Amino acid sequence: ERLTSRTYSTMAQSPLGPFVPASLSSLPQEMTPQEQKIIKHLDKCDFREIHKYFVDKNEARKALPKEEKQKLKEAADKIQEEYGYCILDGHREKIGNFKTEPPGLFRGRGDHPKMGMLKKRIMPEDVIINCSKDSKIPEPPAGHKWKEVRFDNTVTWLASWTENIQNSLKYIMLNPSSKLKGEKDWQKYEVARKLKDVVHKIRAQYQADWKSKEMKKRQRAVALYFIDKLALRAGNEKEEGETADTVGCCSLRVEHIKLHPKLDGQEHVVEFDFLGKDSIRYYNKVSVEKPVFKNLQLFMKNKDPGDDLFDRLTTVILNKHLQNLMNGLTAKVFRTYNASITLQEQLKALTNPEDSVAGKLLSYNRANRAVAILCNHQRSTPKTFEKSMQNLQSKVRKTKLRALTLLPPHQSLSWM
Repeated sequence: ERLTSRTYSTMAQSPLGPFVPASLSSLPQEMTPQEQKIIKHLDKCDFREIHKYFVDKNEARKALPKEEKQKLKEAADKIQEEYGYCILDGHREKIGNFKTEPPGLFRGRGDHPKMGMLKKRIMPEDVIINCSKDSKIPEPPAGHKWKEVRFDNTVTWLASWTENIQNSLKYIMLNPSSKLKGEKDWQKYEVARKLKDVVHKIRAQYQADWKSKEMKKRQRAVALYFIDKLALRAGNEKEEGETADTVGCCSLRVEHIKLHPKLDGQEHVVEFDFLGKDSIRYYNKVSVEKPVFKNLQLFMKNKDPGDDLFDRLTTVILNKHLQNLMNGLTAKVFRTYNASITLQEQLKALTNPEDSVAGKLLSYNRANRAVAILCNHQRSTPKTFEKSMQNLQSKVRKTKLRALTLLPPHQSLSWM
């Protein structure tokens, strides 16, 4: 796997170079007896040369002439055509991820505690194939065999294996454009559509529960208010040290919020600051209802920063309560519902039937942006960002120079 300066793998400083992976405890198991005799201390190894090799290889690939790049594309398309499709209910469907992950250093998402550990190569003996009894079973590579061949039509995966870092199952699935995936999306939005008919009752109930005599109900009501109003994810319980320290609504800690009776001309302001899914920072200052603010003060009383804000609530408890309110309702459905409503309202407000296609597209993109802000969707920095910025700065300089040459004598131009 490529190991470039953009890689998120954990790297430790070493007198022999900055490219020594910090978590290579599993590497000796992959070394031959001869290599183990020569290499006694991995922390004394210099990885700069192999790092440079991959950087140079990457740059060489980028610098290939157009004809060579076209040949590589055609070769990739040929592989896609052979392995990237399956037959489902008589229809040819595209497979999403038809390649297994290559061996290399585990990156994980965000500041993952197992970042830098060695991902082992997936062998045919690790893979379970799932297909129809009457279909042609794919042949394993010469000299190998599959771990197992199943004929389970109750699941949607085509192949699976267990990765060695967290012992979690990985799957080969259908492409999001497939009929099966489309049906699942349709079902998801149908449940969200049903929520529209009862959401006013649910809101009335959780608002009434803000004054409940039971602390458990109060915490559940405030958490549901946040999930509904701010489209927060519920958050799942995790084993410490197994994943990055990310949280959702139900797993918020006292340190993740600050209360401001008054701030920027608004009352009862809650300031959120935590790492959500994929270690994406959620930062928001929002004015809340007075009972919510008072309850938060109560929840935080006599607690340390590392204590749970909702100490009597879990995602399981919350979703069980929601199931009682509406069949199929979970915290995730609220997020889908509010995102859909926001898009619908924004499109209605921004779209003009008389607009050109370009104008309508602009309105659609603005509506989508409102949904992205609500759901805290953030684009990652593109790989070409620095180059793009350099090009823009170059254009700005040229524009300024052109403007300067057009100025009348004795007149100056301010760049500020």
